[in-house]
This record gives sequence, C-alpha cells and structure tokens, in this order.
Amino acid sequence: MQHTQTFFAEVQEISQQLDYSLIEKLADELASLRQREGRLFILGVGGSAANCGHAVNDFRKLCAIEAYAPTDNVSELTARTNDEGWDTVFSAWLKVSKANEKDAILILSVGGGDAKNNISPNLVKAIDEAKVRGLKIFGIVGRNGGYTKEKGDVVVLIPTIHNSRITPHAEAFQGVVWHCLVSHPKLQAVETKWERTTAAA
Repeated sequence: MQHTQTFFAEVQEISQQLDYSLIEKLADELASLRQREGRLFILGVGGSAANCGHAVNDFRKLCAIEAYAPTDNVSELTARTNDEGWDTVFSAWLKVSKANEKDAILILSVGGGDAKNNISPNLVKAIDEAKVRGLKIFGIVGRNGGYTKEKGDVVVLIPTIHNSRITPHAEAFQGVVWHCLVSHPKLQAVETKWERTTAAA
C-alpha cells in the first residue's frame, strides 16, 4: 500500500509542477504546423516508441495533422539497424522523407538523448539532421531534458520527483501531455467516439 500511495502522490506533484505555458506554446506550434501543411515525425525508443505509435494515431485522427512514427515500420527499422546501424535509423528516415522547414519532430523520451555518453544516439542524430533541414524540434522528456532540451524549440519537461521512478512517470506523462494536446481546442478537429456517444445519449 505504501508504494501505491507514494506513486500517486508523485503523480499529483508532477501534475502541479508541469510548465503549463510550455504545453500551451506547443499547442500553438502544432496548430501552426497544421496550418502550413507540415508533417510531424514522432520519435522515441523503448516504451516511448510505443507511445509514439499511439500519439501518431491521435494527431492524425483527432487533429488532422500528418504524422508518422518510424518505429511503426518494423521492417525498415530493423533493416536499417542491421545494415547501417542503430544510431542513424531516425535521421535516415528524415532524409528519405525529404523532411523540410515546414515539418517538425516530436521527441518522446525519458532522458532526451545524451551525445556525450552515447545514450539514445539515434535521437541525437535525428535532432542534428532536423536542425540541418530547418525543422522545428519539440519534445516531451524527463530528467534534465538531455540533448532534446538543449537543442529543441519547445520542450516540455516531466519533473523528476524521485530518482527511483524517473522512467515510469516520464513515459506515463508523455501520454498525459499529448492527450492534453490532442484534446486542446486549438488542435482537436474531430470529437472522440465516447464523448460523441455520451453527448447523444
């Protein structure tokens, strides 16, 4: 019981410490992206990769934003990993997609990448490639934000409350933040099924 109480007390604390102004700014940036008909490439690894696939669905279906997650294409992902190396899987995707200044990347990550310590090097290289190509760089990340926070344009930081639970909270709050965005009046273009059903009842 103690762990459960502690965990959810941390959830409350994180919710209170989030920088709401940055989430609003990200909503504005994504609205501008849609207006200029840009694409959103959502990048992450591990549990964050699973979040990327879910986020792509929401941004496409609910917000009418053209969005992609390279990790959803397991054939290309593993072929590139096998043939060229793990560190370039995302940057190569951006190159083939001819990503340009109309587009943006959204990094979902626990640590945001660390060039010096070679942590999530594929995110680091993707950020570098995005910079070269003039893309906006967005992020929802934990810890100190890492390379994403250092190089990004709008990066929402998930506060660390306790060092033993950085990952579960960071990955969970990625979902909280992007669900806040896709339900934002500035972005949501299509009502969700259950809300539509409830309103009709």
